[in-house]
Order: sequence, then structure tokens, then C-alpha cells
Amino acid sequence: MLLAFGSASAADKTATTEPKPPPPESLTKFDLDFKGGNPRDLIAAVQKATGKPLNVLIPDEYANATLPELKMKNVNAVQLFRALDEASRKTEYVKNPDGTYSTYNTGYGFRAVGGNVTDDAIWSFYVQKPNVPPPTKICRFYSLGPYLDWGVSIDDITTAIKTGAKMLGETDEPTMSFHKDTRLLIAVGEPSRLDIIDSVLRALQPPPNASVWQNSPKSKEKSGQEK
Repeated sequence: MLLAFGSASAADKTATTEPKPPPPESLTKFDLDFKGGNPRDLIAAVQKATGKPLNVLIPDEYANATLPELKMKNVNAVQLFRALDEASRKTEYVKNPDGTYSTYNTGYGFRAVGGNVTDDAIWSFYVQKPNVPPPTKICRFYSLGPYLDWGVSIDDITTAIKTGAKMLGETDEPTMSFHKDTRLLIAVGEPSRLDIIDSVLRALQPPPNASVWQNSPKSKEKSGQEK
């Protein structure tokens, strides 16, 4: 058996050490000037810019999601959708039924379905939002007899409640109704939103000598008892 030993030539060394040329761009590049709209509007704009169809799934419940204005130059679909995903990310504080707050990460965008991403990839639109249970409403009864006898009117009480709710920025204030026969204020709403009624009534609590006002013309007039 004949064995040959030796070193590679300079030409061979050059051939093995020179870097390989980069592979051709696999995704179509395009410029995009999107004025904002829903997911279908964005996909239509991308297809117009590339001159190619895009495989996309958009669930019906997210069809009307609002997307921001996007102005891109020389990007591909992966870069565009990654930028959209990053721009949509934020932390939201959601009020729980018990009055406490929870933090949630929210966002939206398009995710590629499968492994390798090409111009023929399938993209699925998603929305990440808080999974908050629907609010639970309860009914509470408040005896207003002592307040009315002291001289505070129904309008005084309900106006204070509504003013406080408005200052807190509450958009869903409690529903209230006054029952004249029992002199009860009936309120329906979420427990945390009913707490403002308790606060108002504590602030208007009649003093210990409130009995001196009972049956007075002023108290009867303000409580609606005077005929």
C-alpha cells in the first residue's frame, strides 16, 4: 500500500478558507406607507406593496382591531410584523370586582404558523388581552330615615354620590332608586362601586343630637313629608 503525505497547496487553502457568499434574500423586501386601519387593511397594503398574495388568518372577533400608522422602507414581512408586535406591547392595570388592581401584558400582531418563514408562510393575527371575569353586580339597601329626619334630602345624598363617582372617573355608577314607603335607598352595582354610597352616608351621619331636628318643618320639607 502506498501512502502519500503532504500539505495542501496555497490555492487549496484559499478555496477552503474564503467565506461562502451569503444566501440570496428569501423574503421579498418592500416599502410600506400604511395610514392605519384594521388587520385586513394592513394585509391589503402589504400585498399591494409586494405584488404578491399573503396567506393570512384573521379571527372574526379581531377583524375590527385598530392598527396604527406604519411607514416602513426596505423591510420584509418578518421585520414588519415583529415591529408591529413590539409597538403594541404595553402593561395595563385592570380593576378587579373587589376593588383591587391586577397588571396584564397586552399586545397584538401576526405570528407565523410553522417553522421556516418564506413568502408562502401562513400568518395568524392574534390579540393578547386581559382575561378578566365579567363584573358581578349586587343589590344593597340603605335606610335613609335618620338622614331625612335630620334635614338632608334625597337629592342631596344622590348628588353627592354621583359627584364622587364622576370625580373618580367611574363610567358605570350604581343604579339607585328611593322607596318612599320604607325610606330605603336601593342601589345596584359592583361591590367596589357601591362603596362610595357607604362613604357618603358615613360623611352625612347625623350627630348624636339629631333627634332635635325630627318632625321639624325644615326636616319634613326636605324629606318630602310635608303636605
